[in-house]
Amino acid sequence: MTATTAPAEPEAEIDESEPLNRRVTPRDLRKDAILAVALFGAAIVSIALTAVSGAYLTEPENAGWSLLASVFMTLPLALRRRFPVTVAAVICTAYFVATSFQVPEIYVSQVTMFIGMFTIGAWVDDRRRAALARVVIIVGMFVWLLVTTFVGATDTEALQENFPGGLSPYIAYMLLMWLINAAYFGGAYYMGNRAYAAARDRAVLQRRTRELEEERELTAAQAVALDRVRIARELHDVVAHHVSAMGVQAGAARTVIERDPEAARRALSVVEQSARSAIAELRHLLDTLRSLDGDPDFAVGAPSTLTLEGLPALAEVMTASGTPTRHVVVGDPVPVPDLVQVNLYRIAQEALTNARRHGGPDARAEMRVRYTPDTVELEVVNTGRVALDARPGLGQLGMRERAIASGGQLELRPREQGGYLVRVTVPLASPVTAEEDPS
Repeated sequence: MTATTAPAEPEAEIDESEPLNRRVTPRDLRKDAILAVALFGAAIVSIALTAVSGAYLTEPENAGWSLLASVFMTLPLALRRRFPVTVAAVICTAYFVATSFQVPEIYVSQVTMFIGMFTIGAWVDDRRRAALARVVIIVGMFVWLLVTTFVGATDTEALQENFPGGLSPYIAYMLLMWLINAAYFGGAYYMGNRAYAAARDRAVLQRRTRELEEERELTAAQAVALDRVRIARELHDVVAHHVSAMGVQAGAARTVIERDPEAARRALSVVEQSARSAIAELRHLLDTLRSLDGDPDFAVGAPSTLTLEGLPALAEVMTASGTPTRHVVVGDPVPVPDLVQVNLYRIAQEALTNARRHGGPDARAEMRVRYTPDTVELEVVNTGRVALDARPGLGQLGMRERAIASGGQLELRPREQGGYLVRVTVPLASPVTAEEDPS
């Protein structure tokens, strides 16, 4: 059995410039609000302890200004995912102003600036805007450090009072601040980018999962449709052949029952035989459907009891039902796959059924099975009339499907001398090729 494989579609990738369009949920806003309030509370505790210890605030009365600055450095974090750039700018500006006037909260404020920088990298979809905003903040921070360093280095009195021993201790202290801030903001920049990349990877994974689920559903629907088509084809072949024969013979028996009871008896005998055959094939088909998981025959689409060896018996049944049929074998038989034998038998059965139905009472038929080393050909011809206005029905569609399933070609056409021709040619793997093939 040959199958046509469609070219694989390239996997859909998320474009790096395509925004993720993540939606800020109420849960995210609640978490950010809790974080902002918690950091503000921590800032209050930090300011109080710093004022008592005198570690940084030279005048405890400036604690109120530190508290005001902490409001702008912590509470805006409640909106950090909705307005990441604005929130980071407000926090950093408040920190620079508070530090310039020597009223900062120096511990929690460091955490809030880190979170602000991180949020820009993690949540801004426009990556150019995210990079530009962070670069502007970092450049502003280093310019502020440069100005602060210059002002401190030129204040001789402050240097002599706070850093006895000359200029070197102050320069060492400022260099330490530069290194700490470079590592601090650099880390926030890097971790923000990594968080955004992780979010993009999750989006890709979710998209892949969704596509796989859709593909699985489509595959399942296609499998169900193919099973329905296969079952319908089998039912059509069984019912159409046997019921057609029973109808013809029943009509003949009704016609001759008074003047030729013996002929009517023979016709009714054919009806009985066709009915038994139909019931047997239907029972086999139903058994196959019930044992779908364990019956490999259904996987190839047909009962395995139908073979080319059954064609002579089929010819006898057709002859007995009123359509004289001859069976001819040309060439030496070669091994034919079971699926091909089933499909050829069904094609022959359908072709003879059509001959009996459309060829008229005097129609005759002939089946030829022609073997060559690499092909097997079935040809069914019949005499009689041709229904020129008849449109192709389920029978011809089923024959084409069976021919394609066998990897063969089907020819259907009326004959010039009357009747119809059905020819199907199926290629077979030659024994020599099969032996030489290493696979």
